[in-house]
Amino acid sequence: MNIGQKILFELKKEISETEYERYIKKLVYDTKRSRSNIVYYNAPNMIIAKWVKTKYTDKLIHLFELQNEVKPEIEITVGKQTKQTPITVTKQNSEKSSSKSTYLNPSLTFDSFIVGDSNQFAYTTAKSVAEKPGLQYNPLFIYGGVGLGKTHLLQAIGNYHIDLGKTVIYTTLEQFMNSFTSHLRAQTMDRFRDKFRECDLLLIDDIQFLSRKEQTQEEFFHTFNELYNTNKQIVITADRAPNKIAGLVDRLRTRFEWGLMADIQPPGLETKIAIIQKKCELDGIKLTSEVINFIATHMGDNIREIEGTIIKLNALSSMLGQEITLDFAQNAIKDQLKEKKENITIDDIVKIVSRELNIKPSDIKSKKRTKNVVNARRTAIYLARNLTPNSMPQIALYFGMKDHTAISHAMKKINEIIDNDENFKVLLEELSNKIHTDTQNLEN
Repeated sequence: MNIGQKILFELKKEISETEYERYIKKLVYDTKRSRSNIVYYNAPNMIIAKWVKTKYTDKLIHLFELQNEVKPEIEITVGKQTKQTPITVTKQNSEKSSSKSTYLNPSLTFDSFIVGDSNQFAYTTAKSVAEKPGLQYNPLFIYGGVGLGKTHLLQAIGNYHIDLGKTVIYTTLEQFMNSFTSHLRAQTMDRFRDKFRECDLLLIDDIQFLSRKEQTQEEFFHTFNELYNTNKQIVITADRAPNKIAGLVDRLRTRFEWGLMADIQPPGLETKIAIIQKKCELDGIKLTSEVINFIATHMGDNIREIEGTIIKLNALSSMLGQEITLDFAQNAIKDQLKEKKENITIDDIVKIVSRELNIKPSDIKSKKRTKNVVNARRTAIYLARNLTPNSMPQIALYFGMKDHTAISHAMKKINEIIDNDENFKVLLEELSNKIHTDTQNLEN
């Protein structure tokens, strides 16, 4: 088994059997062209090549680095040998040519970042740091939930300075630890320190994994001090604020708080719609407003997951030769939606409807017939039917109704209102978005 096959076998352990069989298994490692710093795989068609490029590049690079201690460039080619179309995945300077290496996705720029109320502050401060590094906010600490855009802003800062010819180090905390361990074992710590301390900007992703890693914390502390004292910019991301990271020594925590902390909140519905529209524009994907609203409303707040959904729909549409209609989209991602439904309870829905419509939860579940209570109850029933896996008899039991026919009547009535009241339709979408957001935050 060659190293390329071995890496694919390792990747199989981290992904679903379906994705492995459908995409990864079809890749062929090019032993003649591949080197330690550049790896070639051949894909049978452009769809699989693009899918692998989008979803698995980071994992492949990481697995090769674990094997060889060199982080390679990955290229996916399409077709037979000599007449291949390369798909270059990343912008990468190998450690062989320079000790000051970086791994940045050139598409992650400030121009491609969609700004909304949830991320305005983080975007503004990140751009300020890019324009005046080492002067105002050092370090810049960006934190927030999974898939909200932290890495995008981090790499946007890096790409801004790459274009200016600056030396940028971008690394995840896991890669930093792996490199530290490898150099420590090989007794080449001078090379490690030269790499991380002789740069203009140090960008560290997922610093929360530094928790309780005492030896790595010690080394990072000295790296931080060296860069800070020479006015080199440090930008850090995490899934939580420094004071929420358990097992972090006080002297590091206080240094993380020296500069500026900027949080990113889950995006609102309008921001998600704008993000989807931008993704479609950049990738040349055509989606109707109906499909865009459906994805924005039902797919939660993880932007990477939303983008993955768009790519999946486009790939399936191309393979099957079908237009991406609402029915097509609903059918294509029904398994993802089912998984999300299983994480939402009727209690979650009643709690949020109660809060947003200013109606007591007990009133929503009661027999009261005042107009505002009836509307809130119907809304909760409609959302329970669409966002949870509960059957109509189960929903009827929860709301103390006689049987499933009462639920059927409520669904019919609310569908009539939706057809005639655009404002109410928007309200339902916003409530659905808030339910997904609150549920996801509880999971994280």
